[in-house]
Amino acid sequence: MNSDHATARNIVIVGGGHNGLVAAAYLAAAGRTVTVLERLENVGGAAVSAQAFTGVDARLSRYSYLVSMLPARIIRELGLDISLIRRRYSSYTPDPGTDRGLLVDNGDPAATARSFESIGAGADVAAWGDFYDGTGRVARALFPTVCDPLLTRDEAKRALGDDRLWAAIVEEPIGRHIEASFRHDLVRGVALTDGLIGTFAPADDETLAANRCFLYHVIGNETGDWDVPVGGMGAVSGALERAARQAGASIVTGALVTSITPDGEVRYRRGDSEHTLGAGTVLAGVAPHVLAGLVGEAPAEKPEGAQVKVNLLLTRLPALRESDIDPAAAFGGTFHINETYSQLETAYRAASAGNVPDPLPAEIYCHSLSDPSILSPELAATGAHTLTVFALHTPDRMITAENAETMRGRLQAAALASLNSVLAEPIEPLLLADADGAPTIETKTTRDIETALNMPGGNIFHGPLDWPFAESGDERATAAQRWGVATRHPRILLCGSGARRGGAVSGIGGHNAAMAVLEGD
Repeated sequence: MNSDHATARNIVIVGGGHNGLVAAAYLAAAGRTVTVLERLENVGGAAVSAQAFTGVDARLSRYSYLVSMLPARIIRELGLDISLIRRRYSSYTPDPGTDRGLLVDNGDPAATARSFESIGAGADVAAWGDFYDGTGRVARALFPTVCDPLLTRDEAKRALGDDRLWAAIVEEPIGRHIEASFRHDLVRGVALTDGLIGTFAPADDETLAANRCFLYHVIGNETGDWDVPVGGMGAVSGALERAARQAGASIVTGALVTSITPDGEVRYRRGDSEHTLGAGTVLAGVAPHVLAGLVGEAPAEKPEGAQVKVNLLLTRLPALRESDIDPAAAFGGTFHINETYSQLETAYRAASAGNVPDPLPAEIYCHSLSDPSILSPELAATGAHTLTVFALHTPDRMITAENAETMRGRLQAAALASLNSVLAEPIEPLLLADADGAPTIETKTTRDIETALNMPGGNIFHGPLDWPFAESGDERATAAQRWGVATRHPRILLCGSGARRGGAVSGIGGHNAAMAVLEGD
């Protein structure tokens, strides 16, 4: 066994996901000796690009795919070479059973109003503006605080300065606010989806899990916009890896961490060798559930994800039932399928009973419309496009070791059937063939995500989301507590999505763990 002894200033980061890389870059730049241990052969975690189809020159954002929560402050402070594209179109949602749909065009408010009228939702046009004016005010009040020590709940409420809006977003189930704001079933559904990404909850959710999910989806960089990373998610992680290495961090891949002790001893296996590192502080980029096992504690209840992702590569974009809408506009933002408010509630009830929802609610985006650089010039010239389908209300409890393969097939079929139900032509004939003649489609269930990325239950947030503020009675005596990264062990801090204010591709957990270390000096 090899043993490396460290001083109190040495930092070991367990997990080389994007948050671990952010922490490594900040701490190495501050003069700390930093070692990142990553289980896989590449860093980036869920924020990676991959050539998913044999012999096809396309690099897809395989797991996470859009950027909203990564603060411009982190990009600036780390000097990251990252380009993000703002999408003109917010969303397109076909109205089930009709040949019309709602197109929200950020560049043409009059056209958006006409689209509301076309589906019989003209009464909701003004309400739509009011609703998202409210989320904008919440974003401007709270997002500037996410890279600072935690506010208390009372401080956050005062920062917003609107008790009625605070109650609607933070204190009462988000479904009640949506129902009070809008009349049309489809418009209500579009608003609700932001509370259900990776979260299994009803609209009238007394636990407020949907509220917390909704909040994180509408506050990013004070606008709530979800942008396309040029070059795919791999470009984001690649920029973070370069920043960490240039600052002097050591990154060890293929390193399976087997245990962590409260006094900072980290054991890991690499190939046939066992190693031990001593650290003044250990930063855990893994999920809290995984961390508990590494420190020898009984983990809390296993988290649960509730989504399935389907990546497709098409010869061209499919035709729409609404023939006067350009598919490039419809797929240029978020394309919602079977996500009316009532459909989402019906799907939740079906999944709660153990059934795959029919139709399966999902949303789609087309990376290659905004950023064709993920395709080779030759492939892009043919008119090919990527589609990412992200289906909701498919909780991990549906999948077992025995039925994993069968359920992947069932969920993929359900996603395609749901998509076909709103198109003018079936999607299957538009799939490219890879070098082996197989159709270019891959499906990632919660079980696949757990296996590939060690995210328990396939939960993309590493566990239940927290409010981005502390409760008034929370301990804030230590730097780790003030920054929302504390564990039961003073020398072990959270630096991943499981930290308070974690979740999404944000780097916030990594930044705040690094700041807690430096404040504690």
